[in-house]
Amino acid sequence: MTLYIDPPTWPGHGRMWSHLVSDVSYQELHAFAARLGAPARAFDRDHYDVPSSSYGDAVRLGAVEVGTKELVRLLTSAGLRRPKHERPRGV
Repeated sequence: MTLYIDPPTWPGHGRMWSHLVSDVSYQELHAFAARLGAPARAFDRDHYDVPSSSYGDAVRLGAVEVGTKELVRLLTSAGLRRPKHERPRGV
């Protein structure tokens, strides 16, 4: 089980955010996010938005730190990338 997280460099709602993805399945991603304590509303098409305050916890749970370009490459290579215009099928 490998999950990946990019640095918390994305601003929003007064905080900085990271993206958490799986290169295996959405089921793996949802299970990891549940262990992390991420709410379902943090899921956005193909990733979870993770606040900087939870970044260290995600890494301690086993998420691998990668750059944003590498994260997108891994997600795309796994066939799990969902463009903005595509709606997710069941969370």
